[in-house]
Amino acid sequence: MLGEILAQSPLASAFPNLLVGTETSDDAAVYRLNDQQAIVATTDFFLPIVDDPYDFGSIAATNAISDVYAMGGKPIFALALLGVPMKNFPRDAMQRIVAGGHAVCEAAGIPIAGGHSIDSPEPFYGLVAVGLVHPDRVKRNDRARAGDVLILGKALGIGILGAALKKGELRDKAYRQMLETTIQLNTPGIALSELENVHAMTDVTGFGLLGHLLEICRGSKLRGEIEFDRLPVLSAALHLVKQGYVTGASERNWESCARDTMLPQDVADWKRNLLCDPQTSGGLLVACTAASASEVLAIFRAQGFKYACEIGRLVAGPAGVTVR
Repeated sequence: MLGEILAQSPLASAFPNLLVGTETSDDAAVYRLNDQQAIVATTDFFLPIVDDPYDFGSIAATNAISDVYAMGGKPIFALALLGVPMKNFPRDAMQRIVAGGHAVCEAAGIPIAGGHSIDSPEPFYGLVAVGLVHPDRVKRNDRARAGDVLILGKALGIGILGAALKKGELRDKAYRQMLETTIQLNTPGIALSELENVHAMTDVTGFGLLGHLLEICRGSKLRGEIEFDRLPVLSAALHLVKQGYVTGASERNWESCARDTMLPQDVADWKRNLLCDPQTSGGLLVACTAASASEVLAIFRAQGFKYACEIGRLVAGPAGVTVR
């Protein structure tokens, strides 16, 4: 919502070194420093999605840093953002949230160089993440080309698992599966920035796969085609979504996507819910030439992304998505 409001301001157009601003709802701002370097800056924070403070801090930090990787950037440092109700929030829990974020930043090879905290009615945590990228290697979400294939780096289903967790019905094994994927840093973005045949990239987060793919399609003026049966889905989430577990955000996501989406006439509700399932710290979505797909997948595999796979393609046509 904030991006839409900021996009109405003409101020950004007065700065020619601002390579990426609010115009296409991209993942981060990018500002050219010189012919060899551009700075990537982003921020993200949210309320707890899990009960364990350390896990919450880890997930929030991973999610925030992901936007730097999604632009093809290499993170260099972060600032922490923390809000808690100061009068009654345990100090130990506060320390564990920050410790979880620190551990993720350490894994990313960056320091938390500072930050800010406030007294808040509800706890929240996140980061300002800053990175560097070559100006010619920025991976925007509006540069896809007809004929590109679509590759998704992580399995879907985080929102579904979160819905079950809130109801106290998520088993330990499913929780571990949820945690494993949400704290996996999207580091392949750095290597993918080096590939000329990778034309566009974003990460799948709160708007779900459908919403973030539509951003690519609208920005690139292309039509996406998804093969539903090829979508990677966390095994625990697949079982739960068929039982009716879903977040309220899934329905809101569908409402914003429905006009530009064509689904099979008899599609099951659970399939639509999965397409719109909000992903906290989700995977990279990559548009690349068909000839380079094997190289892209090899990069994902080499860095431990076992679910990465090709899920569809982009074709000429009215901006939107067709699900088959």
